[in-house]
Amino acid sequence: MDQKTHEQVPPDPVDPETPTVCARCGTAADRTPATWTCSVENGTRRYFCDDCARANIRAIEGRLDSPWW
Repeated sequence: MDQKTHEQVPPDPVDPETPTVCARCGTAADRTPATWTCSVENGTRRYFCDDCARANIRAIEGRLDSPWW
């Protein structure tokens, strides 16, 4: 099969002036905390804070896009 199974996502631009923002609740952090969750949805990298990730861990592990949960 010649199906594409994984799409390449470009690395995050390194800009220390731009805070990382939770895609669900809008919480901002100066730098991306190591405890936040990163998801790639439709070729776009999205970050979720600890609280949002914990509240939706089953949907995240099931690879459901965030609009679903």
